[in-house]
Amino acid sequence: MKKSILSLAAAALLAGCSLAPVYQQPAAPVAASWPAGDAYKPAPAAAEPRKVADIAWRDYFADERLRQVIALALANNRDLRVSALNIEKARAQYGIEQAALLPKVSATVSQNATRTPGTMRPDGEPAVSRQYSGGLGVAAYELDFFGKLRSLSEAGLQQYLGTEEARRAQQISLVAEVANAYLTLIADQQRLGLAASTLKSQQISFELSKRRFAAGATSGLDMYESQSSVEAARNDMAVYTAQVALDQNALTLLVGGAVPAALLPSGQFDAVSRLAAIPAELPSAVLQQRPDVLEAERTLRAANANIGAARAAFFPSISLTASAGSASSSLSGLFKGGSSTWSFLPQLNLPIFDGGVNRANLNIAKTERDIAVARYEKAIQSAFREVADALAQRGTLDERLASQQALAEASAKSFAIHEARYQKGAESYLNALVSQRALYSAQQGLISARLSQASNAVTLYKVLGGGWQPDA
Repeated sequence: MKKSILSLAAAALLAGCSLAPVYQQPAAPVAASWPAGDAYKPAPAAAEPRKVADIAWRDYFADERLRQVIALALANNRDLRVSALNIEKARAQYGIEQAALLPKVSATVSQNATRTPGTMRPDGEPAVSRQYSGGLGVAAYELDFFGKLRSLSEAGLQQYLGTEEARRAQQISLVAEVANAYLTLIADQQRLGLAASTLKSQQISFELSKRRFAAGATSGLDMYESQSSVEAARNDMAVYTAQVALDQNALTLLVGGAVPAALLPSGQFDAVSRLAAIPAELPSAVLQQRPDVLEAERTLRAANANIGAARAAFFPSISLTASAGSASSSLSGLFKGGSSTWSFLPQLNLPIFDGGVNRANLNIAKTERDIAVARYEKAIQSAFREVADALAQRGTLDERLASQQALAEASAKSFAIHEARYQKGAESYLNALVSQRALYSAQQGLISARLSQASNAVTLYKVLGGGWQPDA
């Protein structure tokens, strides 16, 4: 142990570097490519593949209203504002660490007045003596032979850069949250519209069943079954009316203020769901460019630098205190010829016995580095899982949407037939009611499928690290 530390010290003195170990990026603990299988439908290759991080969010989202809402959120969201302030705090902290590399020079002007009582003087008269001094001084400036201060400065730099990555990661999340909240509001607007049209249709059928019951053409069962469908539609109207209001409140919170009415969606997916294509065949190595993964790596680099500071504590430290100036018994004589003064106080601190504190601090630094490695690897694994999940969804959404569309069309035809037979008196309202409920369920499922497809595109953009550029 002593030989290795002495070797490191000699290298530091000769090369002028710190005692921190050479940083090596850990190997990514994930496969080089994404999972394959029935759920992962291969996407067509892009003509000019590029990283998703290169696609600005303004280019990815086609709807101008949504782009304006996202811009409002980036300007006003309080969580993002806190992240920006954390960057300022980390920048100031790094400035403190970096300042330790330079001597602190201060200028002082002082007066020392002393009164001597007459009982202590030969002439029995009290006297006041004064001494004036002024000059420049350097206090306890440590010569960084073993890189302790450079290591601490490097750790501060990495922590500062880590806060910048954290803000970028939060910006990606905010863009995705706003887009998904916007899409959810559209879906609930469509569900509300569907409930309203269903209620209108059921009210017409209910009025018909009441007239038939009054005329004695049908039993009361048809009338009550028709009434039950009306009340169910009324209930859904109330539910989705409240849900649309809740969606707008959620969007307001994300934006950080009221969203202008002109920017709210009009209940259509078409414009909003036109998104830029995600490049195909991207390697899993792109995850190492995700801001949250880069943040974990910055933390690892800081922990690596702290090992250098802990190692340097085993070696002597030299600090210098010096001053130069002028001293005089009168203020008018200050800075005149012959009044110059100076002092020089070098101090060598040689650790001999500390009860194992330095060794324990070094072990702590190494353990923190190992913890940072594990967290970095976990960040990559979590990112890989998020992308794999999004790809699995994307590979099956087209089939799901197509089947749901076909189901809704078939249910509509079935309901039309049963409705026509009921109005002609060929069958009871029960068959038409069952068919209508199946149609309603299929139409609800179709809205959910369209929402899932649009949300998946937003999620895939987010988990691949898109939309964080400062000029985006």
